[in-house]
Amino acid sequence: MTVLTSRPDALSGERRAAMLEQLALVATEVDKALAGGGEKYAARHLSRGKLLPRQRIELLIDRDAPFLELMPVAAYGSSFPVGASLVCGIGKVEGVDCMVLANDPTVRGGASNPWSARKTGRAMDIARENRLPVVFLVESGGADLPTQAEIFIPGGAMFRSLTQLSAAGIATIALVFGNSTAGGAYVPGMSDYVVMIRDRAKVFLGGPPLVKMATGEESDDESLGGAQMHASISGLADQLAEDELDCLRLGRDVVKRLNLPPRPVPASLAPRWDEEDLLAIASTDLRVPFDPRDVLARVVDDSDFDEFKPLYGTSLVTGWARLHGFPIGILANARGVLFSEEAEKAAQFIQLANSSNTPLVFLQNTTGYMVGKEYEQAGIIKDGAKMINAVSNSTVPHLTVVIGASYGAGNYGMCGRAFNPRFLFSWPHAKSAVMGPAQLAGVLSIVGRQSAESRGLPYDEEQDAAMRQLVEAQIEAESLALANSGRVYDDGIIDPRDTRTVLGLCLAVINGTEFRGVRGGFGVFRM
Repeated sequence: MTVLTSRPDALSGERRAAMLEQLALVATEVDKALAGGGEKYAARHLSRGKLLPRQRIELLIDRDAPFLELMPVAAYGSSFPVGASLVCGIGKVEGVDCMVLANDPTVRGGASNPWSARKTGRAMDIARENRLPVVFLVESGGADLPTQAEIFIPGGAMFRSLTQLSAAGIATIALVFGNSTAGGAYVPGMSDYVVMIRDRAKVFLGGPPLVKMATGEESDDESLGGAQMHASISGLADQLAEDELDCLRLGRDVVKRLNLPPRPVPASLAPRWDEEDLLAIASTDLRVPFDPRDVLARVVDDSDFDEFKPLYGTSLVTGWARLHGFPIGILANARGVLFSEEAEKAAQFIQLANSSNTPLVFLQNTTGYMVGKEYEQAGIIKDGAKMINAVSNSTVPHLTVVIGASYGAGNYGMCGRAFNPRFLFSWPHAKSAVMGPAQLAGVLSIVGRQSAESRGLPYDEEQDAAMRQLVEAQIEAESLALANSGRVYDDGIIDPRDTRTVLGLCLAVINGTEFRGVRGGFGVFRM
């Protein structure tokens, strides 16, 4: 065994306090998503005898089963409410892992905005890659009309994804709790199974006012799109529920009758070191390095880590472990910068993981690939390209956690969002951008200075200082974990102490799919 040791000097009370402060900032935004449209609209919704979206999810999934909520702060930093009027995540229904999406009707009637579309699209991708049945808890007024130009095309992509899931044999289920109008009507229209609630569900492309304006026809909600009509005349509803609880029961029955086997979870041993320590390891000052082995000792089974090439390319830690019983390969940045040795080591390790069909976990804390004349002459570009080539063409599942910095092409080589990991999460202090704020502002300053000199003009130092300050503030704000999570560049911000649990849930989901590592299909490695 290769049990990782724990170093007491790696823990810091100051780091712990700073991390808790970052978690509190995230919790404030998550609370906004939990509140939906606020007390007024939640109370109005409840007064109508309806359940809130998270209450519906709680009753849908198995008793005491975990629910891995995804992208909870989508739309943060935008003009739309945090959460994007949609709750989504993975939970077990009748023992089957399902992707669950619930409209929040307390937020603008559950209307979809551009961030709802992005969040839904990401959920569809996860469902397809991991072959998860999709359960929609529908109550939506369709597209948010003032932003129709931004929602129209992504909304169409969602419908395309729905039909492709069905074609791939991945079940799609719509449980309709209230109005489902315009574009929202196509969710039940394109789902494999549809349950509607009597006297509550209303599904139509155009409601009575629109029909009156378009055709002059007078109609009422029930005859135009009521649940009874769809169950007995149009055939859109497969089953008619009496109330919300009955609808959820029928939805669970649909999943049970899919006859999908449970995804087994192997036995495992807990880490030897306390996960609580994870708050005190990483500094919120990303210039302060930390050893990722101290993280791994509190994440992997029995703290047992078989390191690969420990004396070579030491800025990148690679090796084998198990997490909740699942075998994994790990790539974790140790000192931020990636040199040629680290890039070559990573490329070889990724090939080995593909040879043994082993999923890869990337722990990102990188400032990118090394720059400078010495390194350029030594071939940092072609060596970095080998690593990126390997990541791009690897066919085993990838899971990424940003535990610190994620800058430049280092984000790409360590399997950032553009490289399509199955799941990607961030710690609350993480930052991601083209480069650090000071570096980016400095580059712009140098370019501006050189431009002025080439034209024989004086350079305004006062204006330069103001520009640098403005740019640094902008890049700092845009690189924060909350900002990136708000753009749906990750699947959520997690408490460091939950890293093992979250990765374990994801690995259990992945375990239900077939995957095979690529053999020799990595393209040309420039030597």
